[in-house]
Amino acid sequence: MDNIQLPNRDSAFIEKLIPQRNPIIMVDAIYQHELNKVVGGLTIKTSSIFVNQDEMKEPGILEHMAQTVALYTGCHFYINKQEAPTGYIGSMKGIEIFRYPKVGENLKTEVEILHEIMGVSLVKIETKVDNEIIAKGEMKTVIAEG
Repeated sequence: MDNIQLPNRDSAFIEKLIPQRNPIIMVDAIYQHELNKVVGGLTIKTSSIFVNQDEMKEPGILEHMAQTVALYTGCHFYINKQEAPTGYIGSMKGIEIFRYPKVGENLKTEVEILHEIMGVSLVKIETKVDNEIIAKGEMKTVIAEG
């Protein structure tokens, strides 16, 4: 995995790793990538469609978490010189949001792959601002058949 320069905040590069496009892009950094784990980030901006009264609300947090999972998948496809696939959230389990992040704060989200088989992944996700956990849970994602 050493052909990905980390940390990386190059928006053009990150767009190659995820299927989403503006104004829905909810990851702007990749800090770590290894087998069964990725750490992605996002700086909360006023211009985000998910920000209301200077805070990112639930849909934005969940979308950021899901896109961090997509970042993991996209890295694997990138390394194999393939285009990032489209994926879907299959289910969410035990999602807890402890507080909304504020404009200017930096999210750092760690995704750990618990199980992966035939395009379906079960992952554990934890989102932090500095060292404070602001959201966590599990997600099942599915890669769309091409």
